[in-house]
Amino acid sequence: MRIRVGCEFVHKATGPTPAIWQVRPRPDGPDGLLSSAWESTPPLATTSYIDAFGNLCDRLVLPEGRSVVRFDAVAEVSGNPDPVDVYALQQPVETLPHDALVYLLPTRFCLSDVLHDEAWELFGSTPPGWARVQAVCDWVHDSVTFDYQNTSPVTTACDVWQSRTGVCRDFAHLGVTFCRALNIPARYVFGYLPDIGVARTAQPMDFCAWMEVYLGDRWWTFDPRNNQRRVGRVLIGRGRDAVDVAMLTTYGATVLESMEVWAGEA
Repeated sequence: MRIRVGCEFVHKATGPTPAIWQVRPRPDGPDGLLSSAWESTPPLATTSYIDAFGNLCDRLVLPEGRSVVRFDAVAEVSGNPDPVDVYALQQPVETLPHDALVYLLPTRFCLSDVLHDEAWELFGSTPPGWARVQAVCDWVHDSVTFDYQNTSPVTTACDVWQSRTGVCRDFAHLGVTFCRALNIPARYVFGYLPDIGVARTAQPMDFCAWMEVYLGDRWWTFDPRNNQRRVGRVLIGRGRDAVDVAMLTTYGATVLESMEVWAGEA
């Protein structure tokens, strides 16, 4: 299946403003890019690098005044829903791979030490493994209301626990937090998610956040916001939480005048 993905950002800056973007698919992701275009108006010099988590980042300096940055690509994906293995087991901490251990630690947005007792009270009686992670997703999906108005870039999982509101980023952070508190490695993930095989919503397309958890001998996709196996995910970034995979980081005074995201069958 071919999926067209992309985004366009329009900024107005009071002066030259360095910026880092994470909007292009990971080079080691499961999807192959058939075509891609990275453009800016006015034309801006761009340098790229791979960060410590394997994500593709682009650096440029936004000029004073109005500028437009646009990315557009066609990716080839499997066309199958997210894989499932209801028999996947939770590994004891002492047998986990070394590189999975960092995803057990509390981070700025995923305060698993603070919500440790709440996690065990809610999910301690569930069977460890796939069923426990699914119970986490069920609870977050059913208990948190999607609401753009009651969240901010500094909202933590603890804030979501208290308010019971948020966007997909917040759903993912709370799911990650609960899993880590339960000794299940979990990492924050975001990318493009087209509406394939699901009812379309009236909301404009946006980037989507979900999580990956380590069960058995591999990482698995779980989505507390949508709580269903989906088709056509195009992965952009992985990290400990949203700090590691911010789609845009600017170092100066800018105003985001508009943002558009697209994802759908090509």
